[in-house]
Amino acid sequence: MNITNSTFFKTIVLCFCLHATSSCAQFHELGLFLGGSNYIGDIGSDKYISPNSPALGMVYKWNVTDRYSFRGGITLTKLTENESNNSDLNRFNRSYTLENNLQEATVGVEFNFKPFNLHDADFNFTPYLFYGISYFRFDQYFITPNGPGGDPVFTNYGKDQELAIPFVLGLKLNPNPLFILGFELGARYALTDNLDGSNPGNEYSNEVDLKFGNIANNDWYIFMGFTISFTFGDLPCYCKE
Repeated sequence: MNITNSTFFKTIVLCFCLHATSSCAQFHELGLFLGGSNYIGDIGSDKYISPNSPALGMVYKWNVTDRYSFRGGITLTKLTENESNNSDLNRFNRSYTLENNLQEATVGVEFNFKPFNLHDADFNFTPYLFYGISYFRFDQYFITPNGPGGDPVFTNYGKDQELAIPFVLGLKLNPNPLFILGFELGARYALTDNLDGSNPGNEYSNEVDLKFGNIANNDWYIFMGFTISFTFGDLPCYCKE
């Protein structure tokens, strides 16, 4: 992954350090996210949760107490859609496709629904909720219809970067104190309506003929999958909540 704004990540790490409580040792997790992605917008099906493309990521957590953690991560995927497999007749006849390479970096806070002591020798589990802010890069393009029976033309005009608001719900468990397993479903509300080329920006923003769909609504994308993270660092004297 080639993220140009490396200072963005350095700033986030610094913020985590400043919010740490010096009187308590912290316990860390580092692991992988393995799953799938799908997009919700003006191209493709009307299914909200339908992963159809692989997604791979890294996850880091800084457990401040047994109830909440600072969390950061990087996820890579290619958002894909094909309207030839669609129950909506209008979209089926249009037969647009979507392929958009997306690289995302996310930071925020993860809350456990019940205490989750990482170094407890007994089996433990908890549902959790994560929210924060995401920064992502994606391909910009616009679509030129070629009339009835003609194939549409997709024109890529470079990379763009935007923010998204993530909402993640998951369940995690610790078979032993060395690693944590989890399953999560996360929705991202993108602060753009052009993941699918339906609302092109820059010099194409005034070209009404290039726009289609509901340009008043922004796009969403979904990640669903498994996490496995390994614990390291000093055992925490969890801070009082």
